[in-house]
Amino acid sequence: MRSDYDVVIAGGGLVGGSLALALAQLSCRTALVEAVLPDSESQPSFDDRTIALSYGSCRILSALGLWEYLQQQDSIWAIHKIHVSEQKRFGTALIDSAEQGVPQLGYVIKSRDLGAAIWQRLRDLNNVDLFCPGTVTATDCSPHARSVDLDSVANPAALAAKLLVVADGARSRLRDALQISAEHRDYEQVAIVANIQVDKRKAGHVAYERFTAAGPIAMLPGPQGQYTVVMARRAEAAPQVLDLSSDDFLSLAQDEFGYRLGRLSRVGNRSSYPLGLTTADALSAERAVLIGNSAHGLHPVAAQGFNLGLRDVACLAELIADGYAEQGAGFDPGDTNLLASYKAWRGDDQRKVVRFTDSLIRGFGAEDPGLAVGRGLALASFDMLPGAKRMLAHQTMGLSGHLSRLARGMPL
Repeated sequence: MRSDYDVVIAGGGLVGGSLALALAQLSCRTALVEAVLPDSESQPSFDDRTIALSYGSCRILSALGLWEYLQQQDSIWAIHKIHVSEQKRFGTALIDSAEQGVPQLGYVIKSRDLGAAIWQRLRDLNNVDLFCPGTVTATDCSPHARSVDLDSVANPAALAAKLLVVADGARSRLRDALQISAEHRDYEQVAIVANIQVDKRKAGHVAYERFTAAGPIAMLPGPQGQYTVVMARRAEAAPQVLDLSSDDFLSLAQDEFGYRLGRLSRVGNRSSYPLGLTTADALSAERAVLIGNSAHGLHPVAAQGFNLGLRDVACLAELIADGYAEQGAGFDPGDTNLLASYKAWRGDDQRKVVRFTDSLIRGFGAEDPGLAVGRGLALASFDMLPGAKRMLAHQTMGLSGHLSRLARGMPL
């Protein structure tokens, strides 16, 4: 393996792995460092959580050569409609793919299945060096390169990179090492996730988001009448919900969600994870850039986290591709102009999505009766305003603003 690289990616989860696939299309010497083996039960990025892929994200994954494989594995399930409501309040909103002029709004996939597909493709490549298990323990910068020290089973133990990409998660140690501060906001909520069987006669391709006094509850569709429920609970109440019997958990979910999918029957194993918001104060340092949760860790209420990170990938990969196209082998991906272009391109999208998801949690979490009435009116009004609905739909589908070539389904 080399010791000098154009790009070293620290973090081989869904976002970091996707970037490695994108850069493999270029004459770019790339190394990917990941601490946990992808097929390990302790791999935090590839668990049983369900991801709602936006339409734009599906285009990106297709351009990365993953989509046909995922289809062959029956790993994906289409979302044609999204239904939004609030428990015990009037006013609902429906976003329909037909109204938006797309075949589907997105797809549902298990994080574990997507991670397996990414790493299967990475192993088939011969132009991306994989250091796994491996951890970046330190980094320092000189005028022409950034040193990257590894604790790894592979050699060498020290690398040189023109650009270090930080993709090691919301609690990024590398971000701290680069002296980039971040704001952490604890929502004091826990997401409880489980698979639930619904009435097959009412199952289909509709995703539901329902706000309740106890927290939002999402129902994401899957094959054979199986839905994934994502139930947010206050941290102090979560252990009690996790300890409920299967029948009592189903009764709770039925009471809060209602009967739009008929009677809920079997429930699988439940898992949980804490919810918060992390926003980095900067997107780059000298010869280093942040992508994915290292730059912005979101609440899953609008299913935007991975989709936002994948747009980071598509943007950064395009800027690097353009640099090689214009300057050839002498291009420096750690150039300050590239980092400034990345910040200018990604900053607005990231801020909009952070504000949107945070406002949903704060707005629907407020218990003031007057605000509750206002929320109902807002949902009803939104449903009757095609322009507003189209604007929001295109934002959540990843089809607004400056689109990358990958998000348009084009090669780099």
